[in-house]
Amino acid sequence: MKFLIDNIFLIALVVISGGALLVPLLQRRGTKVTTLQATQIINQGKTLILDVSDAADFAKGHLREAKNIPLKDLTTRLVEIDKFKARTVIVVCPNGVQSSKATARLKSAGFNDVHSLSGGLAAWQTQGLPTVK
Repeated sequence: MKFLIDNIFLIALVVISGGALLVPLLQRRGTKVTTLQATQIINQGKTLILDVSDAADFAKGHLREAKNIPLKDLTTRLVEIDKFKARTVIVVCPNGVQSSKATARLKSAGFNDVHSLSGGLAAWQTQGLPTVK
């Protein structure tokens, strides 16, 4: 008992840091795919590439055949991609953060096979994969 009282701050630190490590695992973010997995899925065909970047970032560069719906407009513009519910959807953004949020929204809207590109467009370009402007 004396050990617990003497080291209460150390024990609290361990519990809090352990909890902080578990939070990302418990959040509903959907599945992530690497650039290699994404190219394999795209090459199989019948894949929707959804870019949730804003219009300015999309104009700078994006994956070929990507459809642009900014994250802030996604809920109101779901009707545009409703016909792709049965297909695989790969969500892309500049760095992978926004696409994780969009993946969760799409899953709750009834899209079953939704993946977020890990690292986003930056990871895609780092691997030397093609983009269009």
